[in-house]
Amino acid sequence: MKYLERIQTILPLGYLYLILLGLLKESIQFYQLGINILSFSSITDILISPISDLSKYPILLFSVAAILIVLFSLQALLIRNSSKSWAQKILGENRFNPESTSKEIQKITLPLVALAFGFVLLSFFVGLGIGKGASTARMISKGNYTYNYKINFSSGKSLDAYVFASNSAYFFYVTKDNKNVSIIPVSVIGSLEIINNKHL
Repeated sequence: MKYLERIQTILPLGYLYLILLGLLKESIQFYQLGINILSFSSITDILISPISDLSKYPILLFSVAAILIVLFSLQALLIRNSSKSWAQKILGENRFNPESTSKEIQKITLPLVALAFGFVLLSFFVGLGIGKGASTARMISKGNYTYNYKINFSSGKSLDAYVFASNSAYFFYVTKDNKNVSIIPVSVIGSLEIINNKHL
């Protein structure tokens, strides 16, 4: 029961953190393309953005898992060596007497692990936003891209385009004959066809 209450207490903080990650990453990425993404996004889009990126880029998911393993390994190392001076320096104010059990030390070091993980995750997503935004802006300015979708509009018109982003309400794309970024509502699209699908 105590664990359930603790999860219920932490859950809103988790949501806030996910919103912060999505907000920073999306804002930094789209700013480099001259788009104020907050004008075209719902809170749900911002919230699921980090989760979407983790599923979209397996390397990111594996990196996050590896960092978690490293941090918990460091925690175990600190617990085993908590009486040593180098461990005490890392732990700062937390001084342990010889009678402290490993569970007591674990309880105190867990927030440090969570804080370190949160900082690393934030750095990952800020870096992803900078990298994705810069590479997309460079591709568009140089025209160095290939069409990835055929957009069939509800009106019957269709065109080949490089769709570089989308959310629940809008698609963002460019075409070879027009370097300006086009933003269209999902509601005006009849269907999308993937051009040169590498997975099929």
